Amino acid sequence: MRIVNLVENTAGRPGCLSEHGLSFYIETNKHRLLVDTGASGAFIKNAGICGIDLKKIDLLILSHGHYDHAGGILEFAAINPGADIYMQRKALGEYYHRTEEGERYIGVDPKISELPQLTLLEGDCRLDDELALFAGVTGKKLWPEGNLELKCRRGGSFVQDDFSHEQYLVVSEGDLHVLVSGCAHNGILNILERYEALYDGAPSAVISGFHMRKKGGYLPQDVEVMEETARELKERDTVYYTGHCTGEYPFEVMKAILGEKLVYVHSGDEIRLSFLEKGS
Repeated sequence: MRIVNLVENTAGRPGCLSEHGLSFYIETNKHRLLVDTGASGAFIKNAGICGIDLKKIDLLILSHGHYDHAGGILEFAAINPGADIYMQRKALGEYYHRTEEGERYIGVDPKISELPQLTLLEGDCRLDDELALFAGVTGKKLWPEGNLELKCRRGGSFVQDDFSHEQYLVVSEGDLHVLVSGCAHNGILNILERYEALYDGAPSAVISGFHMRKKGGYLPQDVEVMEETARELKERDTVYYTGHCTGEYPFEVMKAILGEKLVYVHSGDEIRLSFLEKGS
């Protein structure tokens, strides 16, 4: 299994662009797929630098209905119109970042809904013996506080986004099971609990943002959430690869607890899973 970060907030491989967005390339025995496409077409240039031919992609999975994960879908579809695209139907909703200063649309481009290769899901879906998607995370344990500024507009009114448009990819090869999320708006611990209920055990690896990044200062209660999350993650025999909405300071706080079990992934970085396959 080969996994490459095609775009993320921070610079990594020389020449690769970075932006507030997230995109991963995953290559398995049967598939070449994308999970998200960042906020723009930056991932396309980075794919070229990383030696990845986007015309050979057969699947695109959208983790949730926000622009910083869906911004490159239309450009990708123009390059590779044959690749199937899977997203939750609710990902086409009207999503906003709303504060006292105002509101900003952060949903996907409505033109995406017109793509003929698009499949809209309503819940869990097994694609084959390698790939499966699940949704339906309802737990609120250590739910990210930053979610409170994220709203959905329904019937002319703003309501709290419940992130029912979020879905999670499980990639399996032999004894290796990788859980891929986008921002983990539903809370990484709640997502893991849903995974464990479905698969009767923890994944070998998790690739996900943790949605702890803040533009302002971090309060003591924010640090408590980071530390408690890290302690609970450490209890699992899992390695965590993160970036994007986690934030660099939250990463350092969690790294102090998780040590080598937590790895930051930058633009153009390749994730090495061989040591997991060997069970070391």
